[in-house]
Amino acid sequence: MEKKTRKTGTKIVSLCCNTSNTWRKTLMAVVIMLMSAMSIQAQVMKVADLEKYAKQRYGEKWLDAAMNLSSGLKLDKNESLTYQQVIETPGKSKQQLYVMLNYWVTATFKDKQAITLNDKDAGCIIVSSTISNIAEHMGTLYKYSVSITPVIRLDIKEGRVRVTYTVQTYDILADISGGWLSLPANENDMRTYGDSKRKKDDKTNANLYDEQWEIAHHYPFIEKDVKKRTCAKALVMTHAYSNAIMDKVEEALKNGIVGNEDEDW
Repeated sequence: MEKKTRKTGTKIVSLCCNTSNTWRKTLMAVVIMLMSAMSIQAQVMKVADLEKYAKQRYGEKWLDAAMNLSSGLKLDKNESLTYQQVIETPGKSKQQLYVMLNYWVTATFKDKQAITLNDKDAGCIIVSSTISNIAEHMGTLYKYSVSITPVIRLDIKEGRVRVTYTVQTYDILADISGGWLSLPANENDMRTYGDSKRKKDDKTNANLYDEQWEIAHHYPFIEKDVKKRTCAKALVMTHAYSNAIMDKVEEALKNGIVGNEDEDW
């Protein structure tokens, strides 16, 4: 293995020495782009992929899926939806796991503010990052776009990692001009249909406003909910995302992020 790696390295150095500066820069740019694309593809699940994943696991009828899931879900003392999993990693030290998780977090969450705590001595990393537009619903008068900001806590010990995933509220962008009966006043007054790409705290569009819905106070935890169709899909997608996060962390710890994080180099 070691000899093979050295030979490969020699070939790369030789190639670079015999090429022009322009070609070398181009080659390096392509390699970086490919590595980045591989990392993103391997670690980040887009909303469309998350929805497909949720439908495959829980069915395409959101109301039924949410009700079925609720029988196995328990809210914590803060009325938050919390999931927890301990991942065993025999033979890996606390320091090794800490480095691996930092690598995973950096490759996964592109928001520079996502890491809210990173304490090596305590063995704790906390990440909070928004996943936008996990559910949309057009009602009679309104249209709602739902986002969530899970808090992901990674506690590290020798040979194991505990992952805790918590969501307390749905972040709602409501559009008072987006419902079925919200007809435009004239042909030049077009409905916005919940501009979910609006920047945070942008108040330039009077038809759009922000709300926070506490999960505990909506369907399926409250069965008679006028927003049940919106919240049913939101719950299923939130649950599916928790599974995806747990799977990604376990995969990164056991097999690495790009598959070449071998100690023997």
